[in-house]
Amino acid sequence: MNVIRPALAGGRSLWLPTVNTVRAMSSPGGPVPPFTTLSISRPANHITHVELHRPEKRNAMNKAFWSFPFCSEMVDCFNQIAEDPECRVVVFSGAGKLFTAGIDLMNMAGDLLQPKGSDTARISWYLRRIVAKYQETFSVIEKCPKPVVAAVHGACVGAGVDLITACDIRFCTQDAWFQVKEVDIGLAADVGTLQRLPKVIGSRSLVNELALTARKMYSDEAKSSGLVSRVFPDKEALMAGAFEVAGEIAARSPVAVQGTKINLLYSRDHSVAEGLQFMATWNMSMLQTHDLMKSAQAALEKKGPKDVPFSKL
Repeated sequence: MNVIRPALAGGRSLWLPTVNTVRAMSSPGGPVPPFTTLSISRPANHITHVELHRPEKRNAMNKAFWSFPFCSEMVDCFNQIAEDPECRVVVFSGAGKLFTAGIDLMNMAGDLLQPKGSDTARISWYLRRIVAKYQETFSVIEKCPKPVVAAVHGACVGAGVDLITACDIRFCTQDAWFQVKEVDIGLAADVGTLQRLPKVIGSRSLVNELALTARKMYSDEAKSSGLVSRVFPDKEALMAGAFEVAGEIAARSPVAVQGTKINLLYSRDHSVAEGLQFMATWNMSMLQTHDLMKSAQAALEKKGPKDVPFSKL
């Protein structure tokens, strides 16, 4: 059972995944056990804040983040969020001076440069399993039915682009920049950027240019191309804006919000006819929710969604 107390002024409330508990904390935050790379908090009702928290390493993504020794911390975190009835929306950000420098090459070199196997076939199967496991680290964000708002400040490099393209809404600061870095280190991006970025940015030419040259894209171009939908002057304003939008989402019916995310993703990858058919099948059950009548009644009474006590989902 969740135990939730309001965060202290200037502090944060931490979600302990092992016991599914939220507690108040007035001292500076850090990774929440059993996580070593992520800080998880509940800053407001129904909002979960997930923060990359290796600021001393520029939030570089190490083995613990990806898959070592057994399970990725990201996968574990978002699988729990997906099942958490208290959570309706997620804000994802980075601690310290920047969002992320991408993969921690020094920490990950063993998996990539010294693959296991006695011949080409066995080495190839080993690498395929590794890549598939790394792909799931970000696919789990997309699979999570709760909307995820990415709040990017400073640099978002390499795997950071893979991460944010799996999120539903992307905001950034004026000083933010983005870089598909992989060609600079001798590989093709393999955990989501090449698959999701073309669906996020309308210009295939621009996607190809970014991926093939590894040049930096700054916030103004990220906004004009559709990679982000809002740009804020600094991190403080960014986080305030991200939490404001998260609050608006959290105030809506979780049946409606989660159904909307699932159907948007389905329609992205299917034809209009297939999307409509899926929607009809989806709503033949979801239209029977009490949330529909509650929302209609609130509208008649000139009340907003925040005045409706929607049940947990």
